[in-house]
Order: sequence, then structure tokens, then C-alpha cells
Amino acid sequence: MQSGTSATQVACVLLTLGLGSAMMAAQSATTPAPDQPSVQASVPATPASEPANPTLKISPDKVLKAFEPDINEEYTLGAGDDISIDFAGRPELGVASKQTVGPDGRITLPLAGPIHVADLTREQAGKAVTDALASYYTNLSVTVRVDKYSSNRVRVVGYVQHPGEVLFEGTPTLLDAIGKAGLLSTGKTVSKDGTVTEGGASAIPETCTIYRGNDQAVQVQLRTLLTSGNSLADMRLRRNDVVYVPEPKQLFVSVMGQVGKPGAILLTPESTLTSILAEAGCCNDQGGYNPKIHILQPSTGKDMIVEYKKVMTLAGQKEYTLHSGDVIIVPTSGFNKVAAVMQKISPVATMVSLAAITGVL
Repeated sequence: MQSGTSATQVACVLLTLGLGSAMMAAQSATTPAPDQPSVQASVPATPASEPANPTLKISPDKVLKAFEPDINEEYTLGAGDDISIDFAGRPELGVASKQTVGPDGRITLPLAGPIHVADLTREQAGKAVTDALASYYTNLSVTVRVDKYSSNRVRVVGYVQHPGEVLFEGTPTLLDAIGKAGLLSTGKTVSKDGTVTEGGASAIPETCTIYRGNDQAVQVQLRTLLTSGNSLADMRLRRNDVVYVPEPKQLFVSVMGQVGKPGAILLTPESTLTSILAEAGCCNDQGGYNPKIHILQPSTGKDMIVEYKKVMTLAGQKEYTLHSGDVIIVPTSGFNKVAAVMQKISPVATMVSLAAITGVL
């Protein structure tokens, strides 16, 4: 994962996380679950900064559509892909026609040596090969095709039968990824009249969270989308996405940004903000000595920033409460005020951010 980002990139991180977490606000902000325990954390919180009278209403479908790759997005090569390179009219180069993209994203050709092709489309990879051989051949025509999509994988973790990587020949989708990982039985079935039967069939998860890199996440109300016939239930994914399927009634928070292990962290009655950050590996070198910890809380509509060094003190042990669904971001060192950076990006993006952070749906 990329560890260093510019200030504007961090702002985009917060936009994506805010939008993803806004989907959880529809239920938790209006009807708090009675069986959801609150967890005390040792951090003196600064007052929430909330916009006055936000008017933009964000559709959860728009959040998912913005996160979903375009249907015509061209495949890019990755480590492990087996490729064939056709050198038209140059049979002497045929010995190098079969290549496997290495872990470093490179292939090696006679004369040209190592050539970086990872994250390039077939056409771009062909041009990279042509450019690398330009000193030896003129008017060279190169075509690249993929023989085996070994890098086209998604990781599914959490409450599934076979957690781990799932390979795809075509475009990975959410339902395919979860289906291949295998759903677990809930152990019981509840009929419409409330009768409980043990040994129920595999149940569709109520929610799941998709993580993309260390700076993007979105929660999907999977069961609701399926029962309503919404095609976004089987939304397209990108290579290396991580799909987290929580256990029913499982509580967790998401920790993103400059930490060693970004993703979902289980929330227990003993959890504190300090323990959550420690479990996530806070903070790496890009986070700095005293980063501003940014907390998006969709269940309350709050958006808070606290100093890391204050989190590590004994003062204010009960001044902050963590809730399931909170998103905690450790930004790059030197990024202190989100609002200042928001002004540098598009007004529409800023409006979306404000509405999402305040939980307006």
C-alpha cells in the first residue's frame, strides 16, 4: 500500500470514508440499537465541527456508484499475470514472447532488460516494450495479451467459510467474491411468525465493508440491496480490494490512513481508542510523532479531531465513546485542518463531504 499522500489526497480520503460511513447513519442515527453497547475510550475530544443547516441529501446508491469501477474500465497487468508478446515481423524476438509479470511488476526481455508493466493496460504495456527496444528496432509493432489472470484477485475476510484470496478471470464482483469464500450458517432460522428453528441455512450478511488500499472504505447494506433487487448488491470490485464480512451483531470500527494494519478492528467492552490504534499499528513514519486523529461517527453525526499525544495520557478516560461503525483516520504528518484542504477541491465534493459527515441522508 502507498504510505505517503499529499494534503489533497488526504482530503479525498476523508471524503471517501465519510461517504462510505454515511450509509450506516440511516439506521443508527435515527434508531439506536438497544443491544449495542457503548465503549469508553481514553481520549479528550475536541468539539465537533458541524456545518450549519446542510441541505444536500446523499443517496446511498450514489455513494456505491462513485466507489464502483466503470463498467468499461480496462484491465491493467499485475504481478503473476502470464502474458504473450507478439512482435509482428520480428521472429527473432519470439523467444521472449511468453512472460510472467514478476513480484516487482517487471518482465525481462533480451537487449531491453527489465521493463515495468504492472498497472499498465495491454496497449500501454505494448508501448513500454516498444520504447524499451527503440534503440534496436524501428517501426516495431508490439501486441500484448493476457494468457492467465493470476493477479486479478480479491481478499475476503471475516465471517466466511474460506477466508483468503479469490481469483477471477473476469471483473470481480461483490456477490461472486462472497459466494466463492462461502457463507456461514446462522445456526437458526426465524419465520415470519417469530418461530425459531435451529440449523438454519447460510444467511446473506446484513452488511459488509469494502476496503481499497489504506485510504478508502465503503459499507454496503448488502441484504437490503438484495431484497430490493438493487444491482449494486453485486457491484464491481477492483483488484486487491478487501471485503470484510462481519459476524451477525459483531461490533467493529475501521481504522485507515497511516497505520500498519488498516481495516476492521473488533470492538469489545474493553476497547479504548488507545487499544484500537495500537492494534492497528499506529502510527507509521508518515503519520508523524503527534498526528491529528480524525474520527467520523455516523451514529451521532459527529466529526472530531483529537491529538495523538492527548490520547496517550491518563486524563479524560471517559470523555469519548466509541460506537460500532466509527471510522478512525490517521492522516499524513502535517495535515491538521480538514476544512482548509477541503477549500482546495471542488465545491460539489465539499458539499458531499459535509452532508456525509453529518449523517444527512
